[in-house]
Amino acid sequence: MTAAHLQEGRQTLPQAAMYGLLGLPLAFVALPVYVHLPNHHAREFGMPLATLGAVLLFSRLLDALVDPRIGEAVDALYRRSRRAVASAAVLLALALALGFQALFFVPQGLRAGGAGLWAWMVAALALCHVSCSALVVLHQAWAARQGGGVHAQSRWVAWREGLGLVGVLLASVLPSLAGWSVSLLVLCVVLAAGLWTWHTLDRRWSATERPPLAADASSGLWQPWRHARFRRLLAVFMVNGMASAIPATLVLFFVQDRLQAPSAWQPLFLGLYFLAGAVSMPLWLALIARRGLAQAWMCGMLLSVLTFSAVLALGPGDLLAFAAVCALSGMALGADLSAPGALLNQTIEACGQRGRSEGAFMGWWSLATKLNLALAAGLALPLLGAWGYVPGQRDPQALQALGLAYGLLPCLLKLLAMGILWRGLVAPSAGLAFSISGRKHV
Repeated sequence: MTAAHLQEGRQTLPQAAMYGLLGLPLAFVALPVYVHLPNHHAREFGMPLATLGAVLLFSRLLDALVDPRIGEAVDALYRRSRRAVASAAVLLALALALGFQALFFVPQGLRAGGAGLWAWMVAALALCHVSCSALVVLHQAWAARQGGGVHAQSRWVAWREGLGLVGVLLASVLPSLAGWSVSLLVLCVVLAAGLWTWHTLDRRWSATERPPLAADASSGLWQPWRHARFRRLLAVFMVNGMASAIPATLVLFFVQDRLQAPSAWQPLFLGLYFLAGAVSMPLWLALIARRGLAQAWMCGMLLSVLTFSAVLALGPGDLLAFAAVCALSGMALGADLSAPGALLNQTIEACGQRGRSEGAFMGWWSLATKLNLALAAGLALPLLGAWGYVPGQRDPQALQALGLAYGLLPCLLKLLAMGILWRGLVAPSAGLAFSISGRKHV
C-alpha cells in the first residue's frame, strides 16, 4: 500500500477492515455505559433516577470538557512519532478495560448504596470515559489524515462505524445471554485485536507517508472554530445527536414499562436495531455516491421521524410493531453513522487543516457527542421523575409522559436538525458543496 493509493481512495477491503476493527470494541464499551448502566444501577442498587441522572450528567460533562484538550494532545502525538501514538493507544486500552470492569463489578461492600457507591461510580465512569474518548479521537484522527476525497473518506468511516455497529450488536445481547464476566473477556480480546490490526496497517505504509506538518499559527485548540463550515456542521450534529441520545437513554424503560415486554425480548429489540443499522450501511454508501453526504444524511433523518412518530400509538403487548420500529430506525442509524464523520473529514480537508489539526477537530466533535449524551441523561431522567414516572410502576399518566419523551421529543429535534442541515449545507446559498467527478456533492 502506498500513500498515493490512500490519497486516491484505493484502500482495499482488508485494509479498510484492518482500520475499522478497533471501532468494534470502542462501540462495545459505549452501549453498556450509556444504555445498560442507568437501568442496571437503578434496579440493582436502588439508585433514585434524579440522583443517578445527576451523577451521569456530571461525569459526562467532565468527560466532554476534556475532549478538546485530548484532541490537542492527539495532534502532538502524531507530530512526535508513530511509536508515541502506538504506545498511547496501548495504555489507553488498558485503562478502558479497567474502567469497564469497575463499572459492572462493584465491590460487595459498596453495593448497599451510600457515598461509597457514588464515589466508586464517578471514579469508574471518569476512567472509562476519558480513556475511551482519547482512544476514539486517536483512531478517528488517523482516517482524517489520509485524505482521499469523499468516496475514500466515506469508506474509512463506514468500515469504522459498521464494525462499531457489530460491537454494539454484541454488547446489546451478550450481557443478557452470557453475563458481564464473558462480556468483559470479549471486550479485552477484540480490543487487543483491533489495536494490532490498526498498528499493522499503519506500519505497512509508513515508509511512503509524507512527514507530518509542524504546529504553527494555523493549528491549535481553537482552530476549528475559525471556520464557518465546521460551526454549521457541528450545530446539525449536536441537534441530531440529542434526538438520538434521548431514546437511547430511555429505551429499556420504555420496553419494560410501556410495552411490558418479557425480559427475553429486550436484547432482541436492541439487536434488531443495530443489525438493521449494520446491514443498511452499503445502501447509505450507494446513496452518498449518488446524492452526496448531506442529502443522504437528511434522508436518514426523515426516515427516523416517520418511524418514531408511530411510537406514540404503542402500548402493552405491541411487541411486533415495536420490532418494526427498531428495524426502520436502525436503518436510519446507518445514515447517522456514515455521513457526519465523512463530512467532518472533508471539512478538515477543505479548511486546509489535514496533517495539522485533525485531533482538535475530533476533540470538539467528541465534546459535542458527550454533551448530547449528558443532556439526554441529565435532563430526561429527572424530568420523567418529576412527572411521576418510577421504574417498575405503571401509572397511566407517567407512562404517557414516558411515551412523549421517548417518541415525540426526538422527532421534533430531528426536524430541527433537518432544517439546519438544509440551510447550512444543502441549499445553494450554503456554499459548502464539494466537487466529485465533475458533480457537486456535500
